[in-house]
Amino acid sequence: MTFDEYQKLALTTAITNPDPLMDKTIWAMGISGESGEILEKWKKIVAYKDGVVTDDDTKELKKELGDVVWYVAVMAHSLGLSFDEVMQLNIDKLADRKKRGVQKGRGDNR
Repeated sequence: MTFDEYQKLALTTAITNPDPLMDKTIWAMGISGESGEILEKWKKIVAYKDGVVTDDDTKELKKELGDVVWYVAVMAHSLGLSFDEVMQLNIDKLADRKKRGVQKGRGDNR
């Protein structure tokens, strides 16, 4: 499955709002919220299980990671962006940073 194919399928499950600003706001908050759920699950693994990741933990993290991807795909669409293009741009950016040896630098445009 390509990223664009995923994006099209994700959109079939999206409940939209007539106000485009509200949609974008909900998608952005969803990205943050689902990322927070990943972090909370990871905190519990580290704090209460000494970093031991069980099969159940992996299953739950996989679900939350999928939720983040869903929100990113839908948000990208709401901005008129192809998910394939977003992912390719990210890989290109990271490859360029690696080539220049600035992967650990500060700021967005290093």
